[in-house]
Amino acid sequence: MDLGVPPQRSPQSRDAAAGRVPLAVVVVGADGLVSHWSTGARRLFGVAREDAIGCAAGELLPVSGALRQEEELGPDGTYADFGPELDSSLSGITAYPSAGRARVDEPRRGRIDVLWWAYPLVGPGPERLLVLAADAAQLGEDEGNGGADAETISPAFALHTDFPGYQDLAGRLPEILPHMSVHQATGIVAQVLELGYPVLEFSQRDLVPVTPDWGVPRRRSRRWTRGPGEAADDARTARAAPRPELDLEYGAVRERLEFLNEVSGRIGTSLDLERTIREVTSAAVPRFTDFAGTHLRAAVLAGEGFPDGPPDVTTIWHRVWVEHNDEPGRWDDTVPVGEAIAFPDHTPFFQCMVTGEPVLIPTISEEQGNRISGEFEKRDLRPLINHRSMLIVPLKARDVVLGFMVLMRRPGREPFDDMDRTTGAELAARAGLVLDNARMYTYQENVAEALQDSMLPKVEPRMAGCDIATRYLPGARLGRVGGDWFDSVKLPGSRTALVVGDVMGHGLNSAAMMGQLRTAVLTMATMEMPPAQLLRNLDDLAQRLGEQYLATCLYAVYDPIRSEIQIANAGHIPPVLVRAEDGRAELLDLPTGAPIGVGGVAFETATVRVGPGDRLILCTDGLVEVRGQDIGAGLAALCASAAHPAASMDDACDTIIRALNPRDGRKDDVALLMARVNGIPDDDVAEWQLDIDPREVARARRIVRDQLLDWSLPGAVESAELMVSELVTNAVKHSRTHRIGLRLVRTAALLCEVSDDEPAPAALLDASDQDEFGRGLRVVSSLAREWGTSATAHGKTVWFEQALGWAPRPPSHSW
Repeated sequence: MDLGVPPQRSPQSRDAAAGRVPLAVVVVGADGLVSHWSTGARRLFGVAREDAIGCAAGELLPVSGALRQEEELGPDGTYADFGPELDSSLSGITAYPSAGRARVDEPRRGRIDVLWWAYPLVGPGPERLLVLAADAAQLGEDEGNGGADAETISPAFALHTDFPGYQDLAGRLPEILPHMSVHQATGIVAQVLELGYPVLEFSQRDLVPVTPDWGVPRRRSRRWTRGPGEAADDARTARAAPRPELDLEYGAVRERLEFLNEVSGRIGTSLDLERTIREVTSAAVPRFTDFAGTHLRAAVLAGEGFPDGPPDVTTIWHRVWVEHNDEPGRWDDTVPVGEAIAFPDHTPFFQCMVTGEPVLIPTISEEQGNRISGEFEKRDLRPLINHRSMLIVPLKARDVVLGFMVLMRRPGREPFDDMDRTTGAELAARAGLVLDNARMYTYQENVAEALQDSMLPKVEPRMAGCDIATRYLPGARLGRVGGDWFDSVKLPGSRTALVVGDVMGHGLNSAAMMGQLRTAVLTMATMEMPPAQLLRNLDDLAQRLGEQYLATCLYAVYDPIRSEIQIANAGHIPPVLVRAEDGRAELLDLPTGAPIGVGGVAFETATVRVGPGDRLILCTDGLVEVRGQDIGAGLAALCASAAHPAASMDDACDTIIRALNPRDGRKDDVALLMARVNGIPDDDVAEWQLDIDPREVARARRIVRDQLLDWSLPGAVESAELMVSELVTNAVKHSRTHRIGLRLVRTAALLCEVSDDEPAPAALLDASDQDEFGRGLRVVSSLAREWGTSATAHGKTVWFEQALGWAPRPPSHSW
């Protein structure tokens, strides 16, 4: 038999009523490595898919002539073996297929007799060789007979049009290919049909096509031979004779079990809901169906939790994925992916989703197609569904329908039957479980993300005298929920509090603790507690909340007028200060107290002088800690990356993240806060001391008016005069022995502060028509953008901010 040129003779007719030979299907790339490995290949050669993919094909397949050993003259003058690659005749130079027969040693089964076919592939993809193989022992060949009954079986090629029902042969060929895209499978099938259909030649007389359904029939039936003296036993003979219909039934059941097993291994490789949907839909095409469309309830797709109650005509379904092997674009306009739709009640789709049971229509007649299509407005489904076989299976979890799959076979293919309905229901049951797991994971991720986002503040990028940029990165292994946090708090006197903290542990408990501690820090910060005292109070609070409340924290207060930062540390990694003058980055040497919650440890406040353009970097240890490395290396890398020039604050943060992000992924959350301290020039600050005398109220109005006019802010004069008059009047009334302080600060807004020695905070009163006092703060509240009162070491300060149509001067320094 010539293996190079496909034979063109017409085959003789042959009974193909029984038997089945599973095929091994392998695809090899131009580099000689296996790229696709079917379940049949695993069964025939005893090698799992994960071990075969990427392995040299010559080590696994007995395809002599299709693969050759690449040899190269080595440095010692001998030829070195560099492993198998494609033979030149199969790399596009010669386009003939080859076939052969070989004996292979399989570890579990011993020596097996393998028949194989090899097709050279051409095209833009990496596939360069398709190999089909079968076990000759399953063909019923009596090798030991040796007489006239013995027959020879060889692999060969023929035109698929030489056989009855050749269109069905061509239509079923894609089903034997391993899991591939429809585009890949279509291209390979087209080349197989052009090069020659795989057949088996029996005793050089007749040819039988190899198909995915029935393969090659058994050549003869084994008979029961009576021994000497045994009487004929018709019942025994009947039991011993093979029954072709049982062979077919057994083969069909085994094929479906293999399909379900293969699908189960492919779906659920990820907890990503969209990817899971694509895997489930694509797994059915083309082996089980020609079209598969998956619909999910809107609540499931949105990650809103488990659907409540059974679906009805108002339930919105999303068509989330469609897979088919029809011509491209045929389904796109009529059933587009992403469409939201409510299904009418007189349709098989509605029947499936409300009953939770599969719906089978063996063949959709013209009348049925017209009736189904008529239930949908603005679309004609008839060209897509008429004369096709339809199976609709529900995707359920805990007896609730999450979605359904629409499966259809083209005319000419065997219509769905009861066994297919059972197979489809089992496929849907497995898919429903995987989808529910992905749905629950998506829902939990959404809840965690909402919780984390609600706890992390929306930090203003520009505060008085400083610019701020932040980053929060969740640990890759732990999801979005963690105990790291950052914050910035506006304080009186144009000051800003900067906070970074890290609750020990992970998960929801840590996030809840973080929320409580962050709220406590925010509350105590507005009370103008010094940093050390704030950490002391936070430590006491943590101990009262429970022993599990442990956290590290850095708390800093920046005063842009005095150009200094007061900072205290509770067991946290030290901050980094980058000097604008020379670009040098340094770790601040601060007194390190114990973590919050330990108790009995004193905290100290350190004062650091800063200049315009200096940058303060606060972060959590997840950024600098790498397993197996000293934390000092991470801190050194933080200093180096922080000193790197950047075009903006955001770019500077991104530079740090890129430099310190470990290659194997983060195992902990990361919180990063960077503040560029610009300061407030002396020309933008004005201060006065007033006597405790009612006549000083008029003087306060006068000096405020003169200062605002000097600052070229005439539009702010009237409101500022009125509010300052009210605050100074209250201070004169309630002050005791000390003088009254008045300060104006010009930034993006006008800040006014009035200080006195009365410790009681100012309160907004509800004055009646008969009251002579109590309306001053109400006037301030109505005119100011913000106002407040805070305690000081010698009394209190009442302040307000007034919006200006003026932008502050940009910093004199540059990045």
